[in-house]
Amino acid sequence: MKHIFLSLFTLFSLVAHAQHHFKLPSYETVVLKNGLTIFLMEQHEVPVIHASFTFDAGSMHDGSNSGLANLTADALLLGTKKFSKTELDDQVDYVGATLRSTAGKESAGITATFAKKDQDLMLEILKEVSMFPTFDSIEFNKNKERTLLNLQQLRESPRSVIANYYNALLFPNFPYGAPREGTPLSVAPLSSEMAQTFYKQFYTTDRAALALVGDFDSALMKRKLTAIFGVWKTNAAALVKRKAPELDFKESRVLLINKEDARETTFLIGGKGIDYNSPDYVPVMVINTILGGRFTSWLNDALRVNSGLTYGARSGFSRYKYAGTFQISTFTKNETTVPAIDLALQVLDSLHQHGITTEILESAKAYVKGDFPPNYESSGSLAQLLTDMYRYGFDENYINTFQQKVENIDLKQAKEIIARYFPKDNLQFVLIGKADEIREQVKKYGNLLEKEIKDDHY
Repeated sequence: MKHIFLSLFTLFSLVAHAQHHFKLPSYETVVLKNGLTIFLMEQHEVPVIHASFTFDAGSMHDGSNSGLANLTADALLLGTKKFSKTELDDQVDYVGATLRSTAGKESAGITATFAKKDQDLMLEILKEVSMFPTFDSIEFNKNKERTLLNLQQLRESPRSVIANYYNALLFPNFPYGAPREGTPLSVAPLSSEMAQTFYKQFYTTDRAALALVGDFDSALMKRKLTAIFGVWKTNAAALVKRKAPELDFKESRVLLINKEDARETTFLIGGKGIDYNSPDYVPVMVINTILGGRFTSWLNDALRVNSGLTYGARSGFSRYKYAGTFQISTFTKNETTVPAIDLALQVLDSLHQHGITTEILESAKAYVKGDFPPNYESSGSLAQLLTDMYRYGFDENYINTFQQKVENIDLKQAKEIIARYFPKDNLQFVLIGKADEIREQVKKYGNLLEKEIKDDHY
């Protein structure tokens, strides 16, 4: 029940209304002597605080130990010097708070949501899990076994794993191509000692930030956080030089993953996208809204509403620091695989051949402008935004100029964006389905590569 009330508090902590020109609320930035960056944003509508920690400890640092960053992030909550895992869980549950840790491709993080009255306890817990995790081998191995079981189960759900195959195809020689959660073969030998070594190497204060958004006094909170985290001493971050991966493909390829019992084909079609800091992100988002970014998009109308080939089709851009991808995604019955793919390609081709009208563009702009402010209405989403700003090096201008950038898009710019960012040649196809039923038909799309979904690699 406490979790329900806390979620409702967070849901209704509206820090901004859906105004025509949404602005990021004011915040304060503090950098401690050890390099830790702290963001403080006061929001007093409800007595709730959300904390978001980010570390340069994502899975792109896994190397040959795919899945290690993921297990390391999990292990932060498996016990500390002061609290066992059970004690941690009990303390958090007792006050109706939430505490989570996770690792993505480029960063790892800890998030917590708690009532204002419980801030001293929860800040103490944040200190423990970030500074003093014990990496207990028994708890670590229990979690690893759960992870291995989950990895086996994911193979039964093509929609859960197809992105891993897609990334592996597009990034064969770059860390983005490795699955964040690892594979059974890569995860099995991982140990608590390896996680502890990873933690010491990548959970460093000079590449970390903590954002707090909610009902507190900034001056008082600054003193508390300085006292708690100012004494934290870590190794200096290892600077890893990376060259952006090459995504200009010379031919179309079809990666067909055989799932012998499949009754439908799940597929992705796409290619090069945009990186996280692309200056054209806003117009790209608007055009993608038309193609496949909302329920009334061209792709969904064509493949779901008008033809009944699928329950839903969409397109999107996955953005990372060094590169990004574009993809059209859907699923269909085995026997309608080729008609569905052909129709998706026709819709993409129509975007290039015929473009869009003023009426269509204005509709998409209105949709994006209306959908934008609600993304940042909760303290949690604002805290996440602040840590994303730190991680990817952008500032509040991204927020403060967003709606004006949407408004400024005209048909000339839209045509340029379509030609530049929505790939139409040398497309990359990933299909998961029953290979014997579709192999010969899908060869027409490009050079055919094959794998088995039961294999232990992507």
